[in-house]
Amino acid sequence: MRQKAVSLLQELTEAHSVSGHEDEVRAIFVDEMEGCGNLSTDKNGSVFCETDAPGPRVLIAGHMDEVGFMVQSITLDGFISFVAVGGWWEHNLLAQRVEVLTRSGEKIHGVVASKPPHQLTAAQRSQVMTIDQLFIDIGATSRREAQEVFGVSLGDPIAPWSPFTPMKQKDWFMAKAFDNRVGMAGAIQAGQILTQSTYPNRLIFGGTVQEEVGLRGAKTAANYIKPDVAIVLEGPPADDTPGMSHADSQGRLGGGVQIRMFDPSAIMNPRLAHLAIDTARKEGISHQIAMRRAGGTDAGSFHLANEGVPSIVLGVPARYIHSHNAIIDLKDYECMVNLAVALAKKLDQTTVDELTRYL
Repeated sequence: MRQKAVSLLQELTEAHSVSGHEDEVRAIFVDEMEGCGNLSTDKNGSVFCETDAPGPRVLIAGHMDEVGFMVQSITLDGFISFVAVGGWWEHNLLAQRVEVLTRSGEKIHGVVASKPPHQLTAAQRSQVMTIDQLFIDIGATSRREAQEVFGVSLGDPIAPWSPFTPMKQKDWFMAKAFDNRVGMAGAIQAGQILTQSTYPNRLIFGGTVQEEVGLRGAKTAANYIKPDVAIVLEGPPADDTPGMSHADSQGRLGGGVQIRMFDPSAIMNPRLAHLAIDTARKEGISHQIAMRRAGGTDAGSFHLANEGVPSIVLGVPARYIHSHNAIIDLKDYECMVNLAVALAKKLDQTTVDELTRYL
C-alpha cells in the first residue's frame, strides 16, 4: 500500500483542479476505481463508485478541489489580475509560481509578481498587499499576446505550482493541495481494499466538487447518493508548529489519523464518533481527537442532507495548508485509510440503525 500511496499522492497533488474545474482529479478517480463498482456523476461533477451489495448506504468521500484563483482581467501590457477561489492569506502569495489552465488544455506558467525591497518604502515593506493589488506575470508583452498567442481567457482557473517532494525526514512529503488530495487518495485506496474483501453494506466511494467555496458539491452529492452514513476524508491543518501550543495539539504530524468531533459547520453524530474512536483503539490505529474552533468540511452539508446523515471526519494533519507547500507524514495517511476501512466494515444495518434511534 505504501508505494502505491506515494505514487497516487504525487499524481493527485500535481493535478490542476481548482474549485469548479476538478476534471483532472475526477479522471484519476475514474481510472483508479474502474472495476470496483458502478461509476457515475451528479450534475455538478461530483463522482462516485457504487458497489451493488445490499445493506445501508455508506459513503466514503473526499473533495476533489483545491484553493486557487481565476483570471479576472488582463492588463494592456499582458499582466493578469485574478480573484481568489477559496481561502487565502495574502502573505503566502508574493513571488509564488502558478499555472494558468487555458481552454485548450495548455498550462501556462507564471509568477505572482513582487517588488524588490529597493523599490519599497519603509511603510510598504510592512504592508500586507490584498489580492486586488497583486498580478501574475506569464511573460506576455500585451493583452493581445496573452489572449491570442498564449490562449489565456477571462475565467481560466489558476492553480499553485509546486512539485511533490520527499523530505529528509522519513515518510514526510511536501506538496500543494494535500487539502484535500490526501482525502481523495484515501477514498480511492479504501475503495480498492474494501472491494476486495467482505463488507456488510452498500459502499459508495466518491469525490465532491467545490468544497473550498462553501461545501457546495456535498449538497447535491448527498441528494444524488442518499447515504445513510458519510465518512468524510480530509486534509485538516496541523497545529504543531512554533506559535501554537504543543501541549494542546490535536493535529500533530506523526500523531495518527485525526478524528474530528466538532467544528462550526457540523457537530458529528456522537455515536458514530465514539464508534470511530473505539474502532481505532481496538485495531491499534494511532489517532488524535479534534475539537475545531474554526473551519468546516463536507460533513457540514452531508449531516443536514435529506432527513439527516450521520457523519464523521477522518483527517491527515497537514502543515501550511492553503498555501503552495504543505507537509504531511505518510504514517498518518496510512492510519486514516486503515480506520476508514475498519469503520466501514462495522457499519451493518443494525449498527447504522442505532446511530439515529432516538425513541
